[in-house]
Amino acid sequence: MLTSRPKGTNDILPGQVNKWHYLERIAGEICREYGYSEIRTPVFEHTELFSRGVGDTTDVVEKEMYTFNDKGKRSISLRPEQTACVVRAYVENKLFALPQPVKVYYAGPMFRYANVQAGRYRQFHQFGVEVLGSKDPAVDAEVITMAMDFYHRLGLRGLELHINSVGCNDCRPLHREKLQSYLASRVEGLCKLCQSRFSRNPMRILDCKEEKCLELSKEAPTTTDCLCENCAAHFNKVKQYLDDIGAQYIVDNRLVRGLDYYTNTAFEIMASDIGAQSSIGGGGRYDGLTEEIGGPAAPGIGFALGIERIIAAMERQGLDFPVEGQLDVYIASLGEKAKQEAFKLVYTLRRAGIAAEIDLMGRSLKAQMKFANRFETSFTLIMGEEEIERDIAVVRDMFSGEQQEVPLTGVVEYLLKQLRK
Repeated sequence: MLTSRPKGTNDILPGQVNKWHYLERIAGEICREYGYSEIRTPVFEHTELFSRGVGDTTDVVEKEMYTFNDKGKRSISLRPEQTACVVRAYVENKLFALPQPVKVYYAGPMFRYANVQAGRYRQFHQFGVEVLGSKDPAVDAEVITMAMDFYHRLGLRGLELHINSVGCNDCRPLHREKLQSYLASRVEGLCKLCQSRFSRNPMRILDCKEEKCLELSKEAPTTTDCLCENCAAHFNKVKQYLDDIGAQYIVDNRLVRGLDYYTNTAFEIMASDIGAQSSIGGGGRYDGLTEEIGGPAAPGIGFALGIERIIAAMERQGLDFPVEGQLDVYIASLGEKAKQEAFKLVYTLRRAGIAAEIDLMGRSLKAQMKFANRFETSFTLIMGEEEIERDIAVVRDMFSGEQQEVPLTGVVEYLLKQLRK
């Protein structure tokens, strides 16, 4: 074989892609109901967008981005996440001039160079939403409940919603100071990565999954210990909205998320049965991001949900992926003259909006009927030399087994009427 797919990527094959279509359909439905419009941004951006927006001390920017110089010697990166891209589009296209808030959703591939393991790939896909222009705690609650509503519609069970507040630029310096003071005598016992985080981004130490770091930081000051009055009030209001609709959640004061742009509300959704990477989505508020990339001040919040991880969780729980049949009609023909008529008829059916197929492999009539069953076809048309001479087709209902002779001139109308039932 000449080559194989790059490590950390997957081919989404026919049969598998139906699962993706199902998730995308449910995502589109819920976004319509919640008032979100679709946005599509480039899969690559200027590297500066991510280094300034995501944060140049984050693992994503330091270690995981696919970055290269294009032929114009510009530094370009494949998008590792899409929030910064959406905010860039919001600023560049002056969406802040529209009635606020602007509510958008996206779905597509992201790229990170990371260790490949269960639920973690180098090209992965996310469904996400962003709301820009409102700081109302009700928006936080809406975004959180929308994510959980999506999972519930898919039938996922046993999920845990973790929420926290990571504060703002006014109260985060106090937390940083207290955290560094607490960890100063413990730095040597931390993992190498957390040792480097100590001076640059100590809050990320709270998110480390290494056992020794968890132990050394378990009594460390948390962000909720240091919230200013405004941030505490905002978080309490978010919790009140969630309580009002009966949402179940866990206040997790070690939850800090992995990107620098987060402020105030942060949340993550966990599924325990998909391997090492238990998170199947998360998000939070990022009120300073528009200014960071050169735009006017505009608060924002959103989430990103990993599609591969959602599918893995659904498969582990034995959930169905309802899909529509691929074919409405299969035309089985016998003989060259009948095949010519079948070719003309299948073209006419398709033009009428009927999903139809004919034999393209020279199969026997029996093999054609067997092939039609693979597609859960609603109807099969049988055409042989005798049927052609009589200008009819035998239409078989593949579910009831009943069949009927229908004039060729009336086949399209007959099938349309039957398929609408």
